[in-house]
Amino acid sequence: MLVYPHIDPIALQLGPLKVHWYGLMYLIGFAMAWGLGRLRAQAKGFKAEEPGDMLFYIALGVILGGRVGYILFYKFQAFLGDPLMLLRVWEGGMSFHGGLLGVILAMAWYARKTKRGFFDVADFVAPLVPPALLAGRMGNFINGELWGRPTDLPWGMVFPHVDQLPRHPSMLYEGLLEGVVMFAALWWFASKPRPRMAVSGLFLLLYGLFRVLVEQVREPDAHLGFIAGGWLSMGMLLSLPMILLGAALLVMAYRKRNEA
Repeated sequence: MLVYPHIDPIALQLGPLKVHWYGLMYLIGFAMAWGLGRLRAQAKGFKAEEPGDMLFYIALGVILGGRVGYILFYKFQAFLGDPLMLLRVWEGGMSFHGGLLGVILAMAWYARKTKRGFFDVADFVAPLVPPALLAGRMGNFINGELWGRPTDLPWGMVFPHVDQLPRHPSMLYEGLLEGVVMFAALWWFASKPRPRMAVSGLFLLLYGLFRVLVEQVREPDAHLGFIAGGWLSMGMLLSLPMILLGAALLVMAYRKRNEA
């Protein structure tokens, strides 16, 4: 049995200024995405400076979409009583699905600005995302949030700030699947010529599948619980359309190539 090692969420404090690990993880994630984008740029027909330009819009999409999505999907009632909570990003609380919608809008804006096809941009960006997701899940771990349900498995972890039950460290499962496994699969898949939409489709499909899988052992948000049937969580509900859309994009991508 493991015990959660309490970690001070504040990485650095300079007088009244507090730098939180959670925010640093986002910076690390963006830096990794930028570095990988530089590696991919020339091979995929992008200029060397474009990943940096693209990252500006994507970072805005992640932060604004992630925070707004979290409030709308998970904390809407609390938001009505405390609207300023929307601004307190350092307290944690970002929704991947909200961030994804923000990134989609950012990619659409960038594609229009540079006169590229949307999926030309999306297929380029998709393999850059998993390392950033891994960094985000490490931020969740440092904050001691998103723990799983009780388990008797040997790697069950006690989160003393929750209770004394060994629980699935579900944020680490997500980091492994969404960050490491998905990165390996997407980077390999995108390294070979693929039809337009295929890389984006695989990203949506894999994330949806991995998230639904982890939701089987992740403790649902206490204020929401299961939203239907005693098993359907909000994270699962938001991920199921990703599976369907990802599969549809893959089918359309290869069907179009075969027809061509």
